[in-house]
Amino acid sequence: MRFQVTQIEFDFDDEEEMNEDEKNTITNECIGQVWEAIDEDDLIEEITCTTGWCIKSIDYRHVLV
Repeated sequence: MRFQVTQIEFDFDDEEEMNEDEKNTITNECIGQVWEAIDEDDLIEEITCTTGWCIKSIDYRHVLV
């Protein structure tokens, strides 16, 4: 299945060395991107592995081919 991220919030709570611009860059790079995944859990795993950050919340839409 293909998913397009429409909104995402990463768990940056314990990160003190990153500034807001760096956090926004990571977030903005994911929004609008289309991801291949089996289901929502796999989507979250794919994004977490790619970015290196856990996800607090995510909204997406299914992309029909």
